[in-house]
Amino acid sequence: MITPDDIFNISSQKQFDKIALKVFRYQYENNAVYREFCNFLGTEIHLVKSLAQIPFLPIQFFKSRDVITGNGQVQETFTSSGTTGAITSKHLVTDVSLYERSFRQAFSQFYGNIEDYVVLALLPSYLDREGSSLIYMVNDLIEGSNNPDSGFYLNNYDELIQKLTSLDMSGKNVLLIGVTYALLDLVEMQQFELQNTVIMETGGMKGKRKEMIREELHDILCKGFGVSSIHSEYGMTELLSQAYSLGEGIFECPNWMQILTRDTEDALSYVDPGKTGGVNVIDLANINSCAFIATQDLGKKYPDGSFEILGRFDNSDIRGCNLMVL
Repeated sequence: MITPDDIFNISSQKQFDKIALKVFRYQYENNAVYREFCNFLGTEIHLVKSLAQIPFLPIQFFKSRDVITGNGQVQETFTSSGTTGAITSKHLVTDVSLYERSFRQAFSQFYGNIEDYVVLALLPSYLDREGSSLIYMVNDLIEGSNNPDSGFYLNNYDELIQKLTSLDMSGKNVLLIGVTYALLDLVEMQQFELQNTVIMETGGMKGKRKEMIREELHDILCKGFGVSSIHSEYGMTELLSQAYSLGEGIFECPNWMQILTRDTEDALSYVDPGKTGGVNVIDLANINSCAFIATQDLGKKYPDGSFEILGRFDNSDIRGCNLMVL
C-alpha cells in the first residue's frame, strides 16, 4: 500500500519512478475508468516498466466520468470554471488532507514559511462561484499566514491599493496572488514601486480581456507593479499539486509531480527535451483519482525537469485524443 509519506517524502528520480509505477498498478486495479482506458489501449500492465510506458488519461474524462480510485467517500468536489452551458470538469476528492499537504508542502519548498508572508488574494472570478480548488488553497494560505492583514479582495480595488502600498512600504513580505485580468485592472488604476512584494498570476482572462503572450503580459505587470519578475502558479481542477514559476515563465514541480511532453501527432510517444509537445502530468498526490493526466496544454520540458507552457491545443484538433474518447 502506498502511503502519503511515501509520496511526499520523495527525494530522488529513482524513488519517484518506483512509486509512480506502484501508483500506476494500484490505479489500474482500483479505478474503473482508468482501467477501461488502459484496456482500450491494449496496455499489458506487467510490461510497463518506465514512466513513458504508462498510459495518461485524457483530461476530458474529468468532464464525463467519475474518476475515483478506491471506494472512499467524496469529501470535496472541485469544479472548473466554464462558460454558461459548457460542461465543466469535476475532481472528486476522497481525502482532502492530501490536497492540503500537497499545497502546503509545495509552497514551503518554493517560498518558505507561510507565516513570513501577508497573503493578499485578488481572485474575483473564482470567488464568484462554488467549488474552486484555487480558492480552497488560497484560503488555507491566508489562514496559515496568521496575519490579520491577509485576505481576499473582490472588486474593492481602492482598498487593495491602499493596503498593498502601506504593507510594502512597512517592509512586510507580501504575496499578491491574482487572476491575470484583475492584476491588469489593478495596474491600470495605479502604478506601483513595490520592494517587498511577490506578484503571482494564476493565469486566465476568463473572457474579460483578449489573451496575451506571456512576455507581453509579464512586461506590463512588471512595469505596473515596479517589480523585476512575475511569479506564476500552474495548477488545475484535475490536479492536487501545483508547479511554480519564480520568473520568466519557467516552472518547477514539487518532488512528487513531474511532466512529460508527448508528440502532438502521436499521443503515445514523446518528444525530446526543448521541443514543443502536449503536456502530460504525473501528480502522485492524485492517488485517489488519477495520477497520470494528458492535459490540453502545449509546452516544452527542459533537461533539468523544468518546463514552460506555450498555449493550448486547438479544441477542434486535439490529435491523438480522438482515440481517447471511449
